[in-house]
Amino acid sequence: MIINTFKQLLKDKQPQIGLWLGLANSYSAEVVAGAGFHWLLIDGEHAPNDVRSVLSQLQAIAPYGSHPVVRPPWNDAVIIKQLLDTGAQTLLIPMVQTAGDAKKAVAACRYPPHGVRGVGSALARASRWNRVPNYLLGADEEICVLVQIETRQGVANLEEILAVDGVDGVFIGPADLSADMGFPGNPAHPVVQKVIEESIEKILMANKAPGILMANEAVAQHYLERGALFVAVGVDTTLLARSAEALAARFIGSSEPGEQINKAVY
Repeated sequence: MIINTFKQLLKDKQPQIGLWLGLANSYSAEVVAGAGFHWLLIDGEHAPNDVRSVLSQLQAIAPYGSHPVVRPPWNDAVIIKQLLDTGAQTLLIPMVQTAGDAKKAVAACRYPPHGVRGVGSALARASRWNRVPNYLLGADEEICVLVQIETRQGVANLEEILAVDGVDGVFIGPADLSADMGFPGNPAHPVVQKVIEESIEKILMANKAPGILMANEAVAQHYLERGALFVAVGVDTTLLARSAEALAARFIGSSEPGEQINKAVY
């Protein structure tokens, strides 16, 4: 069985630092896979990824020490089944707002009789095409289910979501949450910060792993000090865009466009 070391490290309360991948490209994924991050998020919700592009990025990351996490576009058992079969062992499920949503996500990641994941291991990279002995019997234990709360409803139902068996961690989406709370583009607003910090505390009290994305280094460090265990500290698209703008500005002499762009989260 292919052991999910990322899941184990979260259980051991070892903070994991990650980077968001939005370029939807295996070549750039491999570039950052060698940079030293503990985990890399392949984004299928907001980046132009499909199952094939996710697969190529999983293959590109595989030789390196970074653990791939995949975010599907939605909490849908069909796409989740396909992503698991490509070899993803850790999924970040977006827009989980109720315990029912969380149960649906967990069930999609479990084989019957404990879930609804379709059995097709003979065709799956996940089982190395049935070369992994007893894959069907051990796969469930190595799947890490992370659910994303990013609305007021999700925050209100957090304790019920945390009580769902099979949820390994809860990711707080600061951009969507701040927008839903009436502060779009301003996750640093004190009201939003209070909710995020209180949520991290509740997640830790439930013995689950809290996570978040925050490109502001000082704020990211603050969340780590508060107990967040998987923190993405940047996005590949943003790193490329801002670095390119800065280099052009130094030679052309124009103002950097990035200076006017809200970088509070990404």
